[in-house]
Amino acid sequence: MPLRIALGEDSLSVREGVHQLLSLDPSVEIVAAVADQLSLRKACEDEQPDVVLTDIRMPPTHTDEGIRLAAELRETHPRMGVVILSQFSDPTYALALLEQGSDGRAYLLKERVHNRAELMAAIRAVAEGGSMIDPKVVESLVVARGRAQSSPLNELTSRELQVLGEIAQGKSNTAIAESLYLTKRAVEKHINAIFWKLGLADAADVSKRVKAALMFLAEEAASPVS
Repeated sequence: MPLRIALGEDSLSVREGVHQLLSLDPSVEIVAAVADQLSLRKACEDEQPDVVLTDIRMPPTHTDEGIRLAAELRETHPRMGVVILSQFSDPTYALALLEQGSDGRAYLLKERVHNRAELMAAIRAVAEGGSMIDPKVVESLVVARGRAQSSPLNELTSRELQVLGEIAQGKSNTAIAESLYLTKRAVEKHINAIFWKLGLADAADVSKRVKAALMFLAEEAASPVS
């Protein structure tokens, strides 16, 4: 039996291109080709495809419809494979896709679409319960992980990170002491240690607090969204 595929892509040219490309393979049957999340969800219910091939961003919101649909299908149709097509190599999206497990999930960059062999490899992988992540996304993830491992924030103790988190909220030493049930002197010691470890020991006090807070917030923002 051919693999039954439902395709979701709001760009007409891309949708037709992928449709024609896959139609060349006799082992594939395109059971639906739609332009928005609602239509794709309905196609999943009506056609019960083996694999859903979907853009990451589609109407109605053009944000992360493909990722959210994949999460829904994990609950409603756990055996249905999903291949996400995206122009974003940011590993955050791939990590969101794999949050509930990697089985039956693939994340490919759209630049791979023209390569039928790569596209079919991903489709067959998820149909069999496996997974595949675009090599460029993996490379980005490795770079991001390496950057995180080299961050001076990793030198801080758990208590120092708590204090730094309070600093990032704009709290005074007294307010931090009350929040963390510490003495004011203990807070001052932690802050001095934080400034030293972050290489801010020679900066003015106000400048040190601002720079430390910015470093903390920047790393928080770079962390994968769960």
